[in-house]
Amino acid sequence: MTRPDVVIVGAGPAGLRAAADLAGAAEVLVLEREAEAGGIPRHSDHTGYGVRDLRRVLTGPKYARLLRERAEAAGATILTGATVTGWAGERALEVTAPSGRITVEARAVVLATGARERPRPARLIPGDRPSGVFTTGQLQQIVHGGQPGVGERAVVVGGEAVSWSAVLTLRHAGCRTVLMTTEYPRPDAYLLFHGLGRIALRTRVATRTRVTRIVGRGRVEAVEVEDLRTGRRRTVGCDTVVLTGDWIPDNELARAAGLPIDPASRSPLVDTALRTPRPGVFAAGNLVHPVDTADVAALDGAAVAGHVRAYLDGQPSPGEALPLRAEAPFRWVSPQLLRPGDPAPAGGGRLLLWSDEHVAVPCVVVRQDGRTVAERRLWWPAAPGRVFRVPSGVLDGVDATGGPVTIGIRR
Repeated sequence: MTRPDVVIVGAGPAGLRAAADLAGAAEVLVLEREAEAGGIPRHSDHTGYGVRDLRRVLTGPKYARLLRERAEAAGATILTGATVTGWAGERALEVTAPSGRITVEARAVVLATGARERPRPARLIPGDRPSGVFTTGQLQQIVHGGQPGVGERAVVVGGEAVSWSAVLTLRHAGCRTVLMTTEYPRPDAYLLFHGLGRIALRTRVATRTRVTRIVGRGRVEAVEVEDLRTGRRRTVGCDTVVLTGDWIPDNELARAAGLPIDPASRSPLVDTALRTPRPGVFAAGNLVHPVDTADVAALDGAAVAGHVRAYLDGQPSPGEALPLRAEAPFRWVSPQLLRPGDPAPAGGGRLLLWSDEHVAVPCVVVRQDGRTVAERRLWWPAAPGRVFRVPSGVLDGVDATGGPVTIGIRR
């Protein structure tokens, strides 16, 4: 058995940043099930990482390496190849590591297990079962590791920022993206991504379409694409299919602990201090907002470090929480719990929401107990495929003794 002050599960951007900020004042152990710390960025050879948190523009591997080096320099212990198999108490974990089975009993636990893309079985795409079908993460691991398996013509399913990351990875591997499909009326990613992508990468984006069948025996030969407006179907020849986006948090450990789970996002419920309802257990990064950029996850790590320090210093237990719920067209909101006197959310005091519709100039409405608490016009769009940020000041008029709070858009 080992007894650190803090155990962090997950060595991605959120976990490593939390470790770096905590290690100077506490004994910190980071558990990572993969062989190398750094999370998803270590497989992403393109640039664009570190803008918000480090004020630098780095490639994914350099960004991951820098976060890892900072955590180690601060004194954190990073144990790779370590899989958490269950809970042994309120803040105790059963772990299988290269050295054997250990129990980690800590004063505080930070869950930073991130999120993953849904694979093909979860998306219920019918057809043959050939090789050549990947998620973005699988694709990047193959290309980053120099392994064979990527073909010459690809169809990318999804139109988010990560979809363009897949296009760049395919290009690096010598594979041309012949089509990108999205079920939404317009591309999910920011104009900067899909505008430049269509021109520089010569990638066509087919909106209001979906892949209805994958064709091929030993290897992918084609996909069947349906136009959702007309119902017409056509066959597109390709030897590679990349399934991007459609994120789900890696919540198995949170569920095993019996933590309340948001039914929409499937993330553990947290308040603005990133506390879960279990005392001493925190959650941060894309586990609680699937999915945002790596640097936003790292800012979560910086924020949760401060709240963990306060807990270790004996900060009084928080009072009862008010539920914060998303209303259509929003699918989920993070955080989901409000407590009187708590700090503003991480990342500049913004609420994070996921929209299922594109609203060009949304008027956000906050309601409680049948009354309108606040209305605010925002001059940036709410759009599918990316996080929508709302200043948390819209909650200033919430009654701490009232009922649940909802956030939506005035139609």
